[in-house]
Amino acid sequence: MPRPEAARRVKSYSAATGYVFQYYFFEVESAERGAVRGNEYRYVVSADRRAQFPVRILVDASAVAGWKQRAGRALSGTEEYAVAKLRLFQAFDEDPSLAASSGGRAAQLFVDETNLDGFLAQLDA
Repeated sequence: MPRPEAARRVKSYSAATGYVFQYYFFEVESAERGAVRGNEYRYVVSADRRAQFPVRILVDASAVAGWKQRAGRALSGTEEYAVAKLRLFQAFDEDPSLAASSGGRAAQLFVDETNLDGFLAQLDA
């Protein structure tokens, strides 16, 4: 039996680029991009309320494991979701090309050892 359609809560984000994006969380799945494995958070995004495109954010499992060793505890699922969402907001704020016509493209972003600690620090602020 097919899974019933979930009600999606569309949210807005006013980016530093001047665009107002509409987005909603679609799903999370284990994924692999090249040699990087982790959880991939998928959002559906629009910058013009007409064209929508997927944004995929891969949270690197090795970066999460490294953080676990340093912090002495596991990252919760809620914290990992929040980190992925902060990466989405960072892309909205810093990449004006996201607002360009989608043309069937999908944006692919990463949370890795270079930015994980910074996102987690924002959660503690």
